[in-house]
Amino acid sequence: MTRVIDMEIGLPHSEANPDLERIARGRPGTPFPQPLERPEGYGFANYGRVFKARSRNETPAETEEDGGLKRLVEDMDRANIQCGLLVGAENTATAGIHARYPGRFFTFVTLDPTDGMRAVREFERLVKEEGANGLRLSALYNGVTANDRRYYPLYAKAAELDVPVRIYTAMNYANDRPYDLGHPRYLDDVAVDFPELRIVAGLAGWPWVNEMVALLRRHPNLYVDTAAHHPRYFAQPGSGWEQFMQFGNTLLQDKVMVGLSRYLFGTSFEALIEDYKNLPLKEKVVEKWLYGNAATFHRL
Repeated sequence: MTRVIDMEIGLPHSEANPDLERIARGRPGTPFPQPLERPEGYGFANYGRVFKARSRNETPAETEEDGGLKRLVEDMDRANIQCGLLVGAENTATAGIHARYPGRFFTFVTLDPTDGMRAVREFERLVKEEGANGLRLSALYNGVTANDRRYYPLYAKAAELDVPVRIYTAMNYANDRPYDLGHPRYLDDVAVDFPELRIVAGLAGWPWVNEMVALLRRHPNLYVDTAAHHPRYFAQPGSGWEQFMQFGNTLLQDKVMVGLSRYLFGTSFEALIEDYKNLPLKEKVVEKWLYGNAATFHRL
């Protein structure tokens, strides 16, 4: 009888631990669901060290029973925020959010590019049947940079459906993965290959601000938002935002949208809006940053 060495024998389902079917969250690209315990402060936990002051100001997350979205909409009303891009909701919550608060939120769904055409079909269903407004990509979580060809079927579908894509574009502090997964350079390939696709560079590309500005000048359908950055630092000398402010007040004044990220700063919508109004920007530019550019981008 022929001898055999089988290099991959599947454990019978009756013996399998159901946890083996799960991929460890927060570890990009790992196929191992039961990793060893990590060093203290490693990976995403490093954000707690980098942003100590910010973490002390964080308010606990609210549930719908506590007022949740209802209270959020009331806060938006007080600050005259017409609508906003809601982050943190699961894809399955899309239709319910739009049904409860029509016209108040944009919902961008997240899909795994390794799911191929299954992801494309689900993306189309979410847009057409659930009211999803766009696609959100983040190499910070899955380690797949924005120009990876596995995303291309999703980009093509977004262009076909005429919905935008928001791409994480900034340095990350999770010190178990490359710091430049969100470098603006990855956007260039996407914008070249899909010139009609509306793209927003989420988090504004810091610290590669000069490259971000150059790409915004280069690609007509590339925009940027300021999420996760406190507006008080934009005009601070030496902060690295000098070119962003210069061009954002002049040649790129129609490309910048604000992301208030109130949940990060432990303050009010009104205080953050006032900080934007106090930036050394032309009055008409402030209005564009706060409202006009996003209205154009989202085709309101």
